Amino acid sequence: MAKTIAIIGGGNLGKSIADGLLSNDFEASKLTITRNRIDFLNAYKDQGVAVTKNNKEAVINSDIIIIAVKPYKIEAVLEEISDEITTDKILVSVVSDFTIEQISNCLSVQPSIVRAMPNTAASVNASMTCMASKNASQSDMEEVTSIFNALGETILIDEQLMDAATVLGACGIAYVLRFIRAMIQGGIEIGFDAKTANKIATQTVKGASELLLKGGNHPEAEIDKVTTPKGCTITGLNEMEHNGFSSALIKGIKTSLDKIS
Repeated sequence: MAKTIAIIGGGNLGKSIADGLLSNDFEASKLTITRNRIDFLNAYKDQGVAVTKNNKEAVINSDIIIIAVKPYKIEAVLEEISDEITTDKILVSVVSDFTIEQISNCLSVQPSIVRAMPNTAASVNASMTCMASKNASQSDMEEVTSIFNALGETILIDEQLMDAATVLGACGIAYVLRFIRAMIQGGIEIGFDAKTANKIATQTVKGASELLLKGGNHPEAEIDKVTTPKGCTITGLNEMEHNGFSSALIKGIKTSLDKIS
């Protein structure tokens, strides 16, 4: 990762990417972050990161440009920087619901274009990033993959699934956090103080994920290990299912996709 990187849009996701890069020893002097309110980026400036309001300047000085603005802003931003984009640069969009073809149509020249969808866990190097490209070379994809591998795990998908990846991987952070919050509330109701309930719930969720990631089993196989006949686990699971737990989650995921599509 010796190339210079510009993150256009220092909002929550842009800052999460920057945090992940910096915590993985990416050289601060090779990173630029833009935002209209640059006072919100003072912590990065103090670390040696270049911060600016000037998107064009950031693009000129960078090899890889990561567009991390709100979806309604991307066309205007691409038109603003179009003259500064050259064919030797790599353009990475982490903006949802805006295709590679749409990006290409906003530019006067055609660089390598990659769509990537990380999540805010990039800030702690635990993101799941889905990536797609139609015209990037193998070496360019290796460059982009190296960036997002520094932020967690990566996977290549068909661009047609990028909206679905946004829902499952990026929106999914919120779904899981809401589940953890409910676990904490339940823990408080059965006697724990909030801090202790938080610790138990978050470590339990981490442990459940590690069982699947390292063991490679289906979730039901791991569930079977902790359910006994007439036991408290199966009783609780059945009560959740009777109240629509799985159905509500599936419907929520599908509704989010309907909204973004």
